[in-house]
Amino acid sequence: MDFRAFYDEHVALVWRTLFRLGVARADLPDAVQEVFLVAYRKLPDFEGRSKVSTWLVGISYRVASDRRQVAHLRREIGDGPALLARACDRPGPEQVAERRERIALLDELLAELRPEQREVFVMFELEELSGKEIAAIVEAPVKTVFSRLRLARETFAAALARRRMTGNIAPDPAAGEAALARRGQSP
Repeated sequence: MDFRAFYDEHVALVWRTLFRLGVARADLPDAVQEVFLVAYRKLPDFEGRSKVSTWLVGISYRVASDRRQVAHLRREIGDGPALLARACDRPGPEQVAERRERIALLDELLAELRPEQREVFVMFELEELSGKEIAAIVEAPVKTVFSRLRLARETFAAALARRRMTGNIAPDPAAGEAALARRGQSP
């Protein structure tokens, strides 16, 4: 493979990803170069189990993370306005606790689904894969995927309603139904 062509094809993706992961504009050229150095070294070992773009996003994620960890050693503070905006977006302790409670509730509700329904529900509602993509993964017809999804939604909604009736959760309609509302009731 011609590495220059590889670079030209994927440089925009790597640049965007690093920027979205918080790498300062001034550091982007060096970070992009670092990603492609890693990719160049590891390309012969790439087995193709994922898309090349997914693989590069993973490398970009690690490069951005490494840069954040050593920024204090270089006495860097990053982009001032971007850093301040990020600091303001951090959730407070109450929001963190509430999020943990909702995740625990989601895990409990998912545990009530049959395994084949849970897989489809998670992939469709949470990972936002299409029915066709899910069908390829689970090796089932698309109609079967949507049938499992319908049953999973019904079971999930019933379990959520039971918890509300017993008082185990607050009757906040948005708390447990965000995934259902986000994608709608029809696939």
